[in-house]
Amino acid sequence: MSGIAAVHARIAEIQSQIQAVSSPPTAASATSGQAFASTLSAAVATEQAAAVLGGTTAGGALSGLAGTTGLAGLGGLAGAAGTTTTGPTSGPAQPGTGAALVESAKKYLGVPYVWGGESLAEGGLDCSGLVQLAFKDMGIDVPRVARQQMHIGTEVPSLAQAQPGDLIVTRGGGHIGIYLGDNKLLHAPRPGEQVEIREMFETDATIDTIRRVLPTGGPAQTAAGTVDVSRLAVELAAGGL
Repeated sequence: MSGIAAVHARIAEIQSQIQAVSSPPTAASATSGQAFASTLSAAVATEQAAAVLGGTTAGGALSGLAGTTGLAGLGGLAGAAGTTTTGPTSGPAQPGTGAALVESAKKYLGVPYVWGGESLAEGGLDCSGLVQLAFKDMGIDVPRVARQQMHIGTEVPSLAQAQPGDLIVTRGGGHIGIYLGDNKLLHAPRPGEQVEIREMFETDATIDTIRRVLPTGGPAQTAAGTVDVSRLAVELAAGGL
């Protein structure tokens, strides 16, 4: 029997099991609820295997089971499960990473540039004040001025190897910003302007140093096609199934 045929045979078997544990409208017992949750878990696992083998999209098995007695609400949840097949989903950045520093600094977009400014209470921030405050919000203390900040962390050899959260230092240590990736820089530019994101025109020849203070790291990701079986089971139980 081929892999896909075996998966579909397993789905048919699960349908018969669900039929056995699903009774016409009576008060659901704790035992039957546990049996259903177990069977649902197996159904989702089987469906995900089918998706890997090229059989169906995630949520297809759940949709097929929706017609079983007592499982009328399953079709809608199957549709919700199917939405995860388009690609990974992203959550907040992992704490203590360069990506988290980027998120911390983005809070200050639009804040006026003020020379010597290191807090909003002073009406604005300068370039190194922005960097220091973004780190401070993460519970990390760094030196105050760019000429000191340009020595923290480890050096990144070139702009091509820079990652989000790396510090870009130019003008002999007179200016510093936070690299966002995709050739973009977040910085506090000069008097009369505001904290902004701009395309980088700097090159390795004009950059004094690139510093990596925090490990690289992006949002926690959930793989495409996965389904939170526990969540589905809870929602089904809440619906009286």
